[in-house]
Amino acid sequence: MTTAPTISTARLKLRHHVMSDFAPLHDVLGSDRARYMGGPFSLKDSWQTVAAEVGSWSLLGHGSWAIERADDGALVGQVGINKPAHYPEAEIGWTLCSGFEGNGYITEAAAAALLWAWSEMGASSLVSYITPGNSRSVSVAERLGGKPDLAAPLPLGETSEDTIVYRHFAPPCDGGMEAYA
Repeated sequence: MTTAPTISTARLKLRHHVMSDFAPLHDVLGSDRARYMGGPFSLKDSWQTVAAEVGSWSLLGHGSWAIERADDGALVGQVGINKPAHYPEAEIGWTLCSGFEGNGYITEAAAAALLWAWSEMGASSLVSYITPGNSRSVSVAERLGGKPDLAAPLPLGETSEDTIVYRHFAPPCDGGMEAYA
């Protein structure tokens, strides 16, 4: 079984999910906070969503990470690079648990996940599918350098009224000595 690699940032640890992550993630997915993701989700649908993103590591070699604070181990959310069957491209997406807003955790975790995608997946671009009106996710996508991509294909069955696509590009290789390490 392939598991998520552990990635450390200044304040966070991105790690493979464990069972104790499910309850706080369902608290988010089962609440109105999930309205921009098609929720609120039932317990069953939350389980299937989390299990699919964790299982993607075995199937695709990428998936979601749990985000925990390095200083106290608190689960603050989830970030992932996922490509379910109905997505035309791999997406970087995020979920923040209640009570952790305004600390920049999602931006920090997503930036680390993007660096992993560029270096380990060899990805040259990823998208973020965002529901119109989700200004917080738009802000994160823009802080990460994402730009709206009106020509991008949409997930199966979705229209431009349902989804805005933000595209994230890998930074160009400058050819410096690091490129040869």
